[in-house]
Amino acid sequence: MKKLLVANRGEIAVRIIRTAREMGLVTVAVVSEADKASLAADLADEVIVVGPAPAGLSYLNHDAVLKAALASGVDAVHPGYGFLSENAEFARKVLAAGLIWVGPSPESIELMGDKSRARRAALDAGVPTLPGTETALQDDDDLEAIAARIGYPLVVKASAGGGGRGIRLVEDSAQLRATVEIAQAEALGAFNSSDVYFEKFVTQARHVEVQILGDGETYVHLGDRDCSMQRRQQKILEEAPAPSLPDAVRERMRDSSVELARKANYVGVGTIEFLYDPASHEVAFIEMNTRIQVEHTITEAITGMDLVREQLRIAAGQKLDITQSDVHFVGHALEFRINAEDPDNNFMPSPGLIKAMTLPGGAGVRSDFGFTAGKTVAPFYDSLLGKIIVWAPTRELAIARSQRALDEAQIDGVKTTIGLLRALVALDDFAEVNHHTKYIETVLSPLGDAA
Repeated sequence: MKKLLVANRGEIAVRIIRTAREMGLVTVAVVSEADKASLAADLADEVIVVGPAPAGLSYLNHDAVLKAALASGVDAVHPGYGFLSENAEFARKVLAAGLIWVGPSPESIELMGDKSRARRAALDAGVPTLPGTETALQDDDDLEAIAARIGYPLVVKASAGGGGRGIRLVEDSAQLRATVEIAQAEALGAFNSSDVYFEKFVTQARHVEVQILGDGETYVHLGDRDCSMQRRQQKILEEAPAPSLPDAVRERMRDSSVELARKANYVGVGTIEFLYDPASHEVAFIEMNTRIQVEHTITEAITGMDLVREQLRIAAGQKLDITQSDVHFVGHALEFRINAEDPDNNFMPSPGLIKAMTLPGGAGVRSDFGFTAGKTVAPFYDSLLGKIIVWAPTRELAIARSQRALDEAQIDGVKTTIGLLRALVALDDFAEVNHHTKYIETVLSPLGDAA
């Protein structure tokens, strides 16, 4: 591998380009017309415009991205997260063109991308799961009987869903059929598949996940993370390791995640996501993400590893040079997602020119951003500007350091979520780990009203 195409934008494109250049790789950034002057374009060795601003005509355009890869003479394609990162069809096209796909096989992507099939694979691997249907619902199924057996509340989930999308809550039988029909229509529109399944809903669950790494022979976990502070299934801040987990629960999550990766013959970086019920201390599989995660940085902070480097090494055919006993966890890390949104106006996106930007520094503070002052936030894409990552020897010091870092952060010209994050990390409930995935919507006020 000598030359790498980065098929993404924003902070993850910048993140990949930086590590690739450290490894001596020539980098090619594909950009839309709206991103020609982006930071990723500035940092890459070469830039190719693949289409107009709408993602469907540029970043999601298989033919345009593949044409750029072939024209630029790259050896490999790194899809980052989002966009084409979990698209098995595109991965096959890359491989068919004789290029290296930086990610798991198309077969692994398909298996874990179909949530009902992934659930069955998790069951087979001994991964704890919530009560639910083992296959997608069929037209002749007795929905009421199936739901009664699982118990209310439950969720209707799109089999092809992901990223918090394609999920509908059902409180009782009166809502069941109408909710299934709505979920099927939404799933068809969003994922081109109307397949849905049932899963038991935990009212006040925490969202925890395990980072795994495998080369087809050796598999290790890189610890766990907590992503419970969310708004409408979208993560806002994350931390590693997950706090206040019983040792037995943590060990079971980690060990079963490695076993799932091994049974699935998974190659590369992946994340196994779980729900944890603090009341019962039960943990259950949600899904596997077959790509680098936004929050991979906090795992890097506590392990000292570069996960993008590991992705590139494995894709190039190199074997892991570590075993589980070589993985050591030091300290505690938090990640804060800085979005161009207005929390005081129902989190409306806030595109525009960034007039000034001051990012925090000091011991244990890292800032991964896809923008600098003078860059324009386009209205066509995800609103993530970047992430502030904070490490300290203890969780208590990490929280204090985070408050200081967020106080230093200043972005002028667009509205951001910095103020919201300052408020969240200062909460007693956060310090005492009393928050859960519905905390913002159901507990906080007035934030809950806007949520």
